[in-house]
Amino acid sequence: MTAYYQQLSRSTDASGTVTAQYCSNIHAQGAWNPHEQHMAPASGLLAAELEQFSPRDDMRIGRISYDIFGLISFGEFSIETSVIRAGRTIELLESKMLANGKTCVVARAWRMCIQDSSSVAGLEDQAIHHPDQYTLWSGLEKWPGGFIQSLEARSNEQHRAGKGVVWLNNEKQMVEGHAASDFVHLMGMLDTANGIVPRQEGQFEWAFPNLDLQVHMYRAPQGRWLGLETVQQYGTDGIGLTSSVLHDVYGPFGRSEQILTLRKLG
Repeated sequence: MTAYYQQLSRSTDASGTVTAQYCSNIHAQGAWNPHEQHMAPASGLLAAELEQFSPRDDMRIGRISYDIFGLISFGEFSIETSVIRAGRTIELLESKMLANGKTCVVARAWRMCIQDSSSVAGLEDQAIHHPDQYTLWSGLEKWPGGFIQSLEARSNEQHRAGKGVVWLNNEKQMVEGHAASDFVHLMGMLDTANGIVPRQEGQFEWAFPNLDLQVHMYRAPQGRWLGLETVQQYGTDGIGLTSSVLHDVYGPFGRSEQILTLRKLG
């Protein structure tokens, strides 16, 4: 299999809501539970639905907010996409992933008008080295699941518990028979940030699943390699945070945050 998902059907109702039926395969399998999907390819698929919903040449997605309602069921599911707030210069879109009669993930995206702002452009985030300058990294092998096995990872000797830089890529299509944009390809790996710099060495004593994924992009991402410059922090009352500066091979393009629920194992 060369893709994470197979599309089963697609329809649009009288209100303009698009409903797509999909089925996941082993490459989309999660790391915490063999009977769930990994949030990363699910995020990419939701991004694809948002990207192709009534597209406009004068706009791009500047922010996506994903809220995870619970286990993302493996197998067949649907995604419903609609406009929440239409507008000339800003639009708010929503995609809901549903399975077994339950909402799994809700994604909302602000689509924003684009214009030439090069005269005032400036970034504080610094570029990292190209992925070719990093070596193959086996740190993800501690995680089970088909999705993690689909990834190529690169890192360097500065990587440590709680902080590091990892480059990711994969050779899979998002949906069988459908070419994905660079944006969708990169969004489909981003949630992996929560697993690349765990603060715990060796066997985990605490689980740290994320309840959301917030993505802000000050530039449209390009290319197939995703660079994650990531820090993971745990508070004292059972809540943590994974924060990343996001890179492609041309430099930084945005930031992401993931709120974590810390849960004692055993």
